[in-house]
Amino acid sequence: MADILTVVEHRQGVVRDITYELMTFGRKLAEKTNAKLIGVLLGHNTDDLQEDIKKHVHRLVVADHEVFKDFNGDVYQEAISAVVKKESPFLTIIGNTAFGIDFCPSLATQLGIPFTTDCIGVEVVDGGIRVTRQLYDGKMDAHLRLAQGPHYMLTLRSGTCPAEDGGLSAEIEKIDAPLTSQPEYRRFIEYVEAAVGDVDITKADVVVGIGRGIKEQANLSMVEDFASAVGGVVACSRPIVDANWLPKDRQVGSSGKTVKPKLYIAIGISGAFQHIAGMKNSDTIIAINKDPNAPIFNEADYGIVDDLFKVLPVLKSKILEVKK
Repeated sequence: MADILTVVEHRQGVVRDITYELMTFGRKLAEKTNAKLIGVLLGHNTDDLQEDIKKHVHRLVVADHEVFKDFNGDVYQEAISAVVKKESPFLTIIGNTAFGIDFCPSLATQLGIPFTTDCIGVEVVDGGIRVTRQLYDGKMDAHLRLAQGPHYMLTLRSGTCPAEDGGLSAEIEKIDAPLTSQPEYRRFIEYVEAAVGDVDITKADVVVGIGRGIKEQANLSMVEDFASAVGGVVACSRPIVDANWLPKDRQVGSSGKTVKPKLYIAIGISGAFQHIAGMKNSDTIIAINKDPNAPIFNEADYGIVDDLFKVLPVLKSKILEVKK
């Protein structure tokens, strides 16, 4: 079978986490189909990135030019189109992120390649591609066959496959940039960094996530006291941000931040897939919810089915007792 191709997503000299997930997923799929994984790196002064990425792919195609210094979806589309035409991969996988969604659908349309987005599973079946996508707010999995073709393209949801060390040493092939200037109609202006709040939930070892189960803003103080007792920080699901109970930089999920703490405690969170995507790779997950059928329990290592307002005071008391 032809090879699998994935595109490196990076920002300001740092490879994004989704890239390592894609490469892990791509390697595992390549092993099952007796194929190789090809990485594509577009950028400027990318020597350090090359040394990192080559450990995770079998081959690394690099276009290093000033035109790729800052991301521009139209520039990436033209460059990756040229690589796909040359390499003729069986499958091209790109992250289901703002980066990937910017150019991937139009790229697939340009090339006439069967395409879908936001996949959480991919299988090779009878020489074609079958994907798994979620419907109805994550309540149902749909298994879909892409239209038959020699090539396929898709975007993969973040958190689908935990990143693993590749242990490889790829051959690096440097190619000329297929274009040397940004189009007049779309140019990179500046990079604006989001304001950093008083707490960076992505760097915490212990994260206490809260959902609509806490009922009202007045109950936040109880959760903050509990988080302090366990040495953690408070994060939340989207409804808490929508209610203006916590700032956006505390949100965990596909439209918030991705966290990978040693311990994630989900309190009053039902477990919609958007939230799960942002915390499923935590080392240990504990869920507290009075609904025994809450989807969060499918991800949890430990679960407590009870009223959180009864559980938290007892847990806090026991934790402080052990710390003495």
